[in-house]
Amino acid sequence: MTSTTPPELPGYAHVYSGKVRDLYAPLDDHGAPRDDLLLLVASDRMSAYDFVLDSPIPDKGAVLTQLSLWWFEQLADLVPNHVVSTEVPAEVAGRGVLVRRLDMLPVECVARAYLTGGGLGEYRADGHVSGVRLPDGLVDGSRLPEPVFTPSTKAPMGEHDQPMPYADVEHAVGVDLAARVRDLTTAILVRGNEIAADRGILIADTKVEFGRSGDDLVLADEVLTPDSSRFWPAELWEPGHPQPSYDKQYVRDWLTSTASGWDRSSGEAPPPLPADVVEQTRAKYVEAYERLTGRTFAP
Repeated sequence: MTSTTPPELPGYAHVYSGKVRDLYAPLDDHGAPRDDLLLLVASDRMSAYDFVLDSPIPDKGAVLTQLSLWWFEQLADLVPNHVVSTEVPAEVAGRGVLVRRLDMLPVECVARAYLTGGGLGEYRADGHVSGVRLPDGLVDGSRLPEPVFTPSTKAPMGEHDQPMPYADVEHAVGVDLAARVRDLTTAILVRGNEIAADRGILIADTKVEFGRSGDDLVLADEVLTPDSSRFWPAELWEPGHPQPSYDKQYVRDWLTSTASGWDRSSGEAPPPLPADVVEQTRAKYVEAYERLTGRTFAP
């Protein structure tokens, strides 16, 4: 069963739909939306290259939600998170979470432990990623001497996030808060890799989001999932070329292959995914969940 269209939920007002997630506000006793809580629902929609694809991935929303909840527990001593309750309407059970409403920071917080993707393109151009100078001689898949913070802008839907120099983060959120999100983002990736290494997975990079609740800095949205991170099977890691993955890079690779017939520079929407690509993508997401958590995925 797939979930792509935001359902109508009695007792909740639909607030917003992003590429993957739908937001609802619980209604108070007077039928007005509450300003302290949100219902965050992960759909089965798949996004790639700033497009929402026509082909949903079955159970994807449940995998993202359940894996994020597991990681929030592993990271609880590093940073508080936005989760209030998993008691949600039956229509969104397993993929919905009741969360604190936060003042979200206007920065995509990205950390990289390995060089690949957009970071590799920047590095090849001038030896930097988001203004951070990296050593010479790195190739696709190289492990970095230490994880680096490479933030980007939060672009509106349909537009590209752009690399963001650290000075711009300081300007956007202040010097002290910029340092906190930099240190927390890299700490989350380090902790993630410490845990994933025992399970045969390398986390090449990850994107996290933070919000504020008063003076508290709170981890929000999702964390260390196949949508927000690159997961590589450790036993197959071999720098010098693109790595096999458990994440949506598999979809990106098909879209840019000759098999899809799609020209990424055309501005046109990508074609639907073939059934076998949908099936393999679901299998990769489920395998990532099961390898990391040690649990059997139950839709």
